[in-house]
Amino acid sequence: MARSSPRKKPTVNYNEGEAPKPLARAVAKVKSLAAKATHKRKAAAEEADDGEVNGHSNGTPAAPAPKKRRTAKASKDEQGGMPLAERTAVASLKKAMYIGAHVSAAGGVQNSIPNAVHIGANAFALFLKSQRKWDNPAMTDEARDLFLHNCKEHGYDAGAHALPHGSYLVNLAQPDAAKADQAYASFVDDLRRCEQLGVRLYNFHPGSTLGDARPAAVARIAAQLNKAHRETSSVVTVLENMAGGGNVIGATWEDLRDVIALVDDKDRVGVCIDTCHAFAAGHDLRTPEAFDKTMDAFNDVVGAKYLKAFHLNDSKAPFNSNRDLHANIGTGFLGLRAFHSIMNHDAFRGLPMVLETPIDRKGPDGKSVEDKQVWADEIKLLESLIGMDPDGDEFLATAKRLQAEGVGERSKIQDQVDKKVAKVAKKAGGGGAGAGSKAKAKPKGKRKSKTETSDDETD
Repeated sequence: MARSSPRKKPTVNYNEGEAPKPLARAVAKVKSLAAKATHKRKAAAEEADDGEVNGHSNGTPAAPAPKKRRTAKASKDEQGGMPLAERTAVASLKKAMYIGAHVSAAGGVQNSIPNAVHIGANAFALFLKSQRKWDNPAMTDEARDLFLHNCKEHGYDAGAHALPHGSYLVNLAQPDAAKADQAYASFVDDLRRCEQLGVRLYNFHPGSTLGDARPAAVARIAAQLNKAHRETSSVVTVLENMAGGGNVIGATWEDLRDVIALVDDKDRVGVCIDTCHAFAAGHDLRTPEAFDKTMDAFNDVVGAKYLKAFHLNDSKAPFNSNRDLHANIGTGFLGLRAFHSIMNHDAFRGLPMVLETPIDRKGPDGKSVEDKQVWADEIKLLESLIGMDPDGDEFLATAKRLQAEGVGERSKIQDQVDKKVAKVAKKAGGGGAGAGSKAKAKPKGKRKSKTETSDDETD
């Protein structure tokens, strides 16, 4: 059922006849831009890749582009038409949890707002530019103005509940000077875009040692952050925890602590906990006791004040496997109880919580389509967990149903992990090991193409 937005909107007079002339002209300009943008959105959504947020490309991709996917809903429905779910008034929830998803910004960052509205999101993530290219055109004034206008129109506080995601190409731990400069230029450009849009939080992957000593790599990340903070004024750079494996930085709370320790301005750095990554890296969340233990460890090692956001994803891979495979909420090895703990933890009130769960589904013709209804339903599911009795019939029936939906995928990945562990054990001349064992194969660095809805495997 429809509910009004809980956020207070700035008092703005949109009646040009009653506004002072300068304000009337400014309002008229924004309205004109909005009108022009409306008829462009369908074409932009069809022609632009999800990563091409500026609506144009210079044709220099730095990484293989994933195949374009059809969408299950017509783009006109996504762009301001009938929403898949009405936004819940956060004030009506027993705890103020702001839940959303990583939505498309194809055709311009301004389009992320109607896409968030379309799925009933109260928070959202987006790419500020193509995450597969080094060279991107500057954000246009039109895109900036429409983003700000759309946020006001729909009651989004971009400073609190927008969480842009950094490029997968950027490695701030890069030891090569030329490549480090390239990574830094892309990184700081994103921070400047955030400041133009009034966005306060910027999420990014810490990076990889590339075989170098970990302390040296950590120091390079912090040095790049210090430089970026000096060149910008307000954005909080938010480190994402990682699933681990190989040279990846950020799988342990100690990695995050060590980066933060070297950052000069502690007010400009924070952490986003990805639940799939945490689970894959050995931080258990499945039971209330495990959840408390993991969060106590985070608070002791990193510090509660640095937690700025969540990526909410279940895991197709088993505990401590270092496999970054996102699953839909409740269908993976984490299970629904983990998300009940998160949604009812008072310390998480007000934080942006972003889904990156899979939305690809098989269409009638057998081809893959993106079904945004998945996110709309998961947002409502997570909101329903607030205050729900975890021992009650409703919760237990829902948890059982979702586990049944994911049993095939869990079994498949468990089998892969078991075979990998057995292979490593055989090479080492030892006995077999369980799925949670640290006896893992050395990463080969093979990477799959990225999408907005699911991160790549990190091993």
